[in-house]
Order: sequence, then structure tokens, then C-alpha cells
Amino acid sequence: MTRTDQDSWDLASSVGATATMVAAARALASGGTDPIINDPFAAPLVRAVGLDFFRRLVDGEIVSTEKPDGGERDLALETDSIAVRTRFFDDFFLNAARDGVRQSVILAAGLDARAYRLSWPLGSVVYEVDQPQVIEFKSATMAALGAAPAADRRTVGIDLREDWPEALRASGFDVTQPTSWSAEGLLMYLPPEAQDRLFDNITSLSAPGSKLATEYHPDSGVAMSDRAAEFNQRWANLGCDIDLSGLFFDGERSNVIDYLSGRGWQVHSRPRREMFADYGRVFPDDDELAQMRNITCVTATLG
Repeated sequence: MTRTDQDSWDLASSVGATATMVAAARALASGGTDPIINDPFAAPLVRAVGLDFFRRLVDGEIVSTEKPDGGERDLALETDSIAVRTRFFDDFFLNAARDGVRQSVILAAGLDARAYRLSWPLGSVVYEVDQPQVIEFKSATMAALGAAPAADRRTVGIDLREDWPEALRASGFDVTQPTSWSAEGLLMYLPPEAQDRLFDNITSLSAPGSKLATEYHPDSGVAMSDRAAEFNQRWANLGCDIDLSGLFFDGERSNVIDYLSGRGWQVHSRPRREMFADYGRVFPDDDELAQMRNITCVTATLG
């Protein structure tokens, strides 16, 4: 799967398949021992997409044949990592709502079901931005499941490389209100210049008091293409027959913390590996996981 600047996808191909993969990991994490997240919609959404490997995964039919215990270890790590990431963003939105923010934007929403499963305060508006076919699929599937949003859910079907700010405003977005923004599992799928443009657009749309949560990989000397190959291998160890390599864009990227700080945001960051302990999980800190060790969770507030 080689990326191009104007490629597109659904939930069974390219970047969309990773959204299905993440939903499968959320489903496993929700049903595990002592779960730290609860996403009852993840498994039904994965089944609805219809990718055989991920359907079998959420139904407990996957057994690794690649190497003894290796696949199980990879699956446990991926599941825990997605659970920690999901909990981080869940807590971000709930804390922002507690602080009085009633307008939220989920960028590259994929199969994210937060508009349905979080306890949003009365008056909350949640915008979901993603490719039109992704938005349409999720909306239809959730309706078929009989699920009702827990907030005023507004969908914006557009590619983030297009003029999504105008599409967001056209959907009722109020630039005078503080907003909580999420860019979850997104930056590596954007070209470096598009990453900068994303944060510039968020900043221009944000009223004082707005909040942002994202994550990024600090420069560790490992190219994005190499990270993608390692990511793909962990899933191949489980028997995944979908090529998830070639999805990340190479190129020198801005340091997210410095970039946001230079645009008026007060930024806090913490390695995801340290957050494992916060949520009662153990991060297996060994050389095989060097790229995951550097993933950094970022929260920011606009002054």
C-alpha cells in the first residue's frame, strides 16, 4: 500500500484498514480482564466492515502460527497500547467537558464511537471529521445497531487534506466557543507539511480556552517507513494477511511540542509508556519496542 498525496480509502483498505485494526484492539481491550476502557460498539463495527482477519480476531478465532508465543505477545502489546491510548483521549474529552467545554472535534474519526459511549454533559456538540465513505458507513451501521448518540453528533465528510475548516464551519462549528480537539493516531498518516497545516488550522479555529490532545513520535533516527514495516510485522506475526506497511509518510517533521508552543498553546507531554502504569498496565521496555517507547502523549490549552 504505497501512499500518494491524493489517495483515498474506505474502512477495508489503506489507512481505513488501520481504523478497523484499532477498533478490533478496542474490542479486545473492552472484553479483557480488568478493562480500562468500555467500547461496546467496537466489535459490531469491526464485524460490519467485514475484513475476515479482524472479524476472526474479535471473535476469538485467531491463533498465531508465525512464532511460538510471539504473536500472543504482540497482540497483548497492541491491545494494551490501544487501550491506554483510548483511555488517554477518553479522559481528555471528559476532563475538557468538566471544565465547561461543550464543543468537540474528533479529527479522522474512523470507527471512534465516543459520540455514543462517553457521558457527555447536556448541550455538548461533537463533530466527527473523516472521509465521506467512512462517515457514511459508521452512521449507517450505528443506526442499524439502534445506537443513539449521547451528544449532538454532527458529521463532516471530507479529507483532512482538503478545506475541512470551511466544511466544519458549514456544519455549524462556532469559532467563538472553546473547543476540545483530538488528533488521535493521525499524524504519521499525513505528509510533514500537512501535519503543520493541520495544527495551523486548529489554531485558527480555536477560541481562547480551547484544548487539544494528540500524540507523536519524537525523532529517534528511525524513518517512518521503517516504523511502518515494524508495525506491519507485529500484525503479520498474528497471521494478518493485510499489508499495513507503506502507510506512513517519510520526511522531516516539526516537533509537535515546539510547534504548538510557538503558536500560543500551553503544552504538556508524557511518554505513553509511563501512562501504562497509570492505568495498571506493564510496558515491556525492551529493544524490540524501541519505536513504541518514544510515543508521546500531548495535551495543550490555548491561552
